[in-house]
Amino acid sequence: MADVFEEFVAVVAAGMAGPCESVHGAGLAERVHLSRFHFDRVIGAVAGESPFAFRRRVLLERAAYRLLTEPIAVLDVAVEAGYGSHEAFTRAFARAYGMSPRDWRREASRVFFLTAPSGVHFQPPAGLRLPARRKVRGMDVLVRMVEHHVWLTGEMIERGARLDAAVLNRPIELSVEGIDDDISIRYLLDRLVWQEEMWLASVEDRPFQVPECGRGVTTPISELRTRHAEAGSRFVALVNQLNEDGRFDESFVDTTCEPPRVFTYGGMVAHVLTFAAHRRSLLIGAFYSAGIQDLGFGDPMQFVAEGK
Repeated sequence: MADVFEEFVAVVAAGMAGPCESVHGAGLAERVHLSRFHFDRVIGAVAGESPFAFRRRVLLERAAYRLLTEPIAVLDVAVEAGYGSHEAFTRAFARAYGMSPRDWRREASRVFFLTAPSGVHFQPPAGLRLPARRKVRGMDVLVRMVEHHVWLTGEMIERGARLDAAVLNRPIELSVEGIDDDISIRYLLDRLVWQEEMWLASVEDRPFQVPECGRGVTTPISELRTRHAEAGSRFVALVNQLNEDGRFDESFVDTTCEPPRVFTYGGMVAHVLTFAAHRRSLLIGAFYSAGIQDLGFGDPMQFVAEGK
């Protein structure tokens, strides 16, 4: 039922900028592939109000917002909200907000949200705002970004297995001085993996030898796959544990530096994500040039939001 409700909300949101009649009654039910009777029951059960009442409420919220923020005639707002006359709109508005539209307009600081069992409200300028499915802290988002990075690195290694040595070692002409020089697909994949290995060694106070860099790196894809499977899972586990323990603001000594330096765990994770994002972007472009064009999921937006 939740999926049907979300689809219904999406349909209503899409119709907020169009004629009110375009998303009424049977049309709404048809667009979410339900009979009108079943549609009304499902939406009523999830939203706590009928589909008609839901849409009428968010249109009133939009009308209230428009009255507060734009010098538009009350009659124009009424028509936009689906009312056939100034009088009908005024009566409905007064029942909802306890005053006439003209009185409402004089109080610029009013909150235009009406009581809504579903928690869905009009979101300026022309959308809807849904409540969160679950409580998400800022650090939870950071963890999801790390999980996305490790997952996407693995996907890129698998794409690298489709290419021959000449393509893997072909120079990538675009580089950024001070970050990477003389780069190739193979080099960048190797760099993403040993970035995980290096920071694990640093946090665990183990020695780490930075691999030979440059265009001539010959690390086999099979080796990268094995190393990433081990280091990637451990790095995700480390970040999850730091989040659960609330330790991102704690510090550690990085003995892989010369001389050793002190970093916070949160700073380390931010560093990994920042430079990994640059390298992943270069890899997506290089893979595209090599004929591998199914890496459009490099954007973490859906991954973070939906837990994929």
